[in-house]
Amino acid sequence: MVRARRVVVKVGSSSLTTAAGGLDADRVDALVDVLAKHAEQDEREIVLVSSGAIAAGLAPLGLAKRPRDLARQQAAASVGQGLLVARYTASFARYGRRVGQVLLTSDDTSRRAHYRNAYRTLDQLLAMGAVPVVNENDTVATDEIRFGDNDRLAALVAHLVRADLLVLLSDVDGLYDGNPATPGTTRIEEVHGPAELEGIDIGSAGSAGVGTGGMATKVEAAGIAAGAGVPVVLTSAVHAADALAGRTTGTYFHPTGRRAAGRLLWLAHASTPLGALVLDEGAVRAVVERRTSLLPAGIAHVEGEFTAGDPVELRDEGGRAVARGLVNFDAKELPRLLGRTTHELARELGPAYEREVVHRDDLVLLRA
Repeated sequence: MVRARRVVVKVGSSSLTTAAGGLDADRVDALVDVLAKHAEQDEREIVLVSSGAIAAGLAPLGLAKRPRDLARQQAAASVGQGLLVARYTASFARYGRRVGQVLLTSDDTSRRAHYRNAYRTLDQLLAMGAVPVVNENDTVATDEIRFGDNDRLAALVAHLVRADLLVLLSDVDGLYDGNPATPGTTRIEEVHGPAELEGIDIGSAGSAGVGTGGMATKVEAAGIAAGAGVPVVLTSAVHAADALAGRTTGTYFHPTGRRAAGRLLWLAHASTPLGALVLDEGAVRAVVERRTSLLPAGIAHVEGEFTAGDPVELRDEGGRAVARGLVNFDAKELPRLLGRTTHELARELGPAYEREVVHRDDLVLLRA
């Protein structure tokens, strides 16, 4: 933790706002004090993944609580995002630090060109000494392209920017083996792998009522990051300084895997399949065991409505998902291609059809 040079810090709505909506300037300044200090003294690069846009927009729009419908959530985010970034800009300016806003949807980072653009933007901001403030683009994100919560977004951003450490800040000072409010529960100091969490009641959403996440989403995010080789500290916002200084605090998740290839982690954890391709037994073996591209000859059935470039699920004939990938054809094009070789299709339909349905570079396995 002390040696980490590039750190992603995620903070939730409940740590920045009141339950009635509106930013708490003192809370924002307290967090920025910690981040700016460690960025300066320890020569660290900090990427801040911040919730709070929707919550910040509640009071200005006269909303008593977070709306459930997407349209009003988007409206609140539109108003609140400007307030959130303005607050961060003013707060970091006290330390001579610039802020750069980066809004993402899952669609921005599962596609190859968009993924590269997102990385270049974040990397250049850091190289120029700015602090990227990342949030989900709630103003335009629909259910099909949402991350679902900023905890998962933070884990994926940590992988994207090749971070040395992910710090998840909550309103609870770590993961407990039960409800923290119940006497006798104990904070779990270290997690070496998912097996250690079996049987533990992780719980759900927090008490503030302004965010979407809870302890379950934080543990899931920690698992994604740790599985991609990024260590994680989960603690409360008031202990942010301890986490960045390497002092014992919260729960530490040890890395359990190696860094995954590029945007495939996003494809696995951030995309929502818009359809499915059912493969015959031979195609399943080719994709799973030999890691080949998916060709039309191995597809038995097509489900759903999608267009070229959309994420789809690859299933075996028993209905089990074996992989996820970006498809190269529209759903309506595929039925006449099924079971046929690419050479045959090229002769009959033209050279544009001599290509994979899902290229192996756009495919991630979901089970070995």
